[in-house]
Amino acid sequence: MLPSMIAVAQPSRQLIRQARLAQALTAGWMVVELVVALAAGIAVHSVALTAFGIDSGIEIFTSLVVLRQLLLHTDRASDEDLDRRERQASRLVGWALYGLIVYIVVSSVVSLVGGSRPGPSAVGIVLAAVVLVVMPVLWRWRLALAGRLHSPALRGDAACSLVCIVMAATLLVGLLLNSLFGWWWADPLAGLTMIWWIRGGANEALEAARTGRRDDD
Repeated sequence: MLPSMIAVAQPSRQLIRQARLAQALTAGWMVVELVVALAAGIAVHSVALTAFGIDSGIEIFTSLVVLRQLLLHTDRASDEDLDRRERQASRLVGWALYGLIVYIVVSSVVSLVGGSRPGPSAVGIVLAAVVLVVMPVLWRWRLALAGRLHSPALRGDAACSLVCIVMAATLLVGLLLNSLFGWWWADPLAGLTMIWWIRGGANEALEAARTGRRDDD
């Protein structure tokens, strides 16, 4: 059996605490995104903002899944238990990412076919801009921790943050184009391009759940 997250070089308790803190802060920030994006999206009938809020809800779930795994880490846990928890967390992260793909496809097609024309949203523009500042920090932090812990679940969850960054950039462009030029169709089209990035993270997480292998094994 390949080494589990904890069995590789026995990462320090401080490193585990850092990973727990990173996950807790990510989940907390995702709550802010969820509330603001859904409220603003519903107010102006914006599919892009609403989709961004739902993505934040999925990221809350994946963050808590991995946080639970980190909280269950103890020196008394066996390698078999740690490997099982790692695979379970990776599996949940992977399927959550595939759920996000389904939502993006459905919401984008409905928006394009129905010709939904959302109103401008200053709140949404500010939110997207702030996300582009906050999320890269959380993403790089957790990606580095995932490498040091040899954790595919944490790496997969970090992929969710990368998706959030791409979605925030797309959201910002879409909201600006709609506000300045009335191009309502810009953000659903751009949203469909995100599927490539999401699919890669989902496949990696599910492969880690199936085999226990990391992408660098």
